[in-house]
Amino acid sequence: MIDIAILTYPGAQQAAVLGMADLFAAADRGGAALSVGQWTVADGAMARVDAPAAGTPLPSICILPPTLGGPRDDIDPVLVRWLRDRHADGAVLASVCLGAFVLGETGLLDGRTITTHWAYEDQFRSRFPKTSVDTDRIVIDDGDIITAGGVMAWTDLCLTIIARFIGHAAMLEVAQTFLIDPPGRAQSYYSGFSPHTGHQDAAILQAQRFLRDSDGKIVDVPTLAARAGLEERTFLRRFQKATGHTTTEYWQRLRVSNAKAKLRDTDLAIDQVGWDVGYTDPSAFRKVFNRIVGLTPSEYRRRFTNGGGMPSRDGP
Repeated sequence: MIDIAILTYPGAQQAAVLGMADLFAAADRGGAALSVGQWTVADGAMARVDAPAAGTPLPSICILPPTLGGPRDDIDPVLVRWLRDRHADGAVLASVCLGAFVLGETGLLDGRTITTHWAYEDQFRSRFPKTSVDTDRIVIDDGDIITAGGVMAWTDLCLTIIARFIGHAAMLEVAQTFLIDPPGRAQSYYSGFSPHTGHQDAAILQAQRFLRDSDGKIVDVPTLAARAGLEERTFLRRFQKATGHTTTEYWQRLRVSNAKAKLRDTDLAIDQVGWDVGYTDPSAFRKVFNRIVGLTPSEYRRRFTNGGGMPSRDGP
């Protein structure tokens, strides 16, 4: 029996709490593999909501649901200590969207790569500078820590857990029953480029503002270094340290973000979109777009055009 705790705390999205319970129940129709319960802070201790305290087994998987309204500062230290203790006991800890901010308070994310909602990447980096953030991915399974990106990524997280602890066949059956995609989507399909500006390097901020104002079209290193008032080698080193990207990766992501908007909101030919955002070589534009987004420009337009298909973003 695998005991799963879905942790309810101030701001936790109840739709996700109940939805996760439904997916796990569907994966374990016989009731022999999983036990799922809600846990919360009560009278200064963590307790399972639907079971007496005495004799309640401690969970082997603890999930922090998403929150709505932005990251919270009033995270209960009782919850943080309990999460550390469960991890020390061998439990898997998981978070969805802004639940990663709660997980970050444990210190267990230091030195790891995690994901959270792309719109809060900069805020997460500033609050937890020892943690690497990859918001191109919807789920990062790091064994004892699993993190998922956007608000609705609880479906991806649940399917990942089902596949790992019950089996791939059970995961596919649940996905087919609920008409949801099996794990494999990328958050990069939905995200814009949210560059890290929460660092304290004022010189690099000057270069970032210049790149933003020029839409990433003026990208030669001497110009950027001059804007920052730095020698070129120093500029390149400090730029990557501050932003988490090389200058090339940074301006490519800025251009691709602009191209996404044009693909969604205009009927410009794809080659013209590439030209407008700064690419004179159509094949280079397609190659960079596919690498960063995970879709070709044509696939992206079909999937996210304002005239139909899926919406381009899931709100934080």
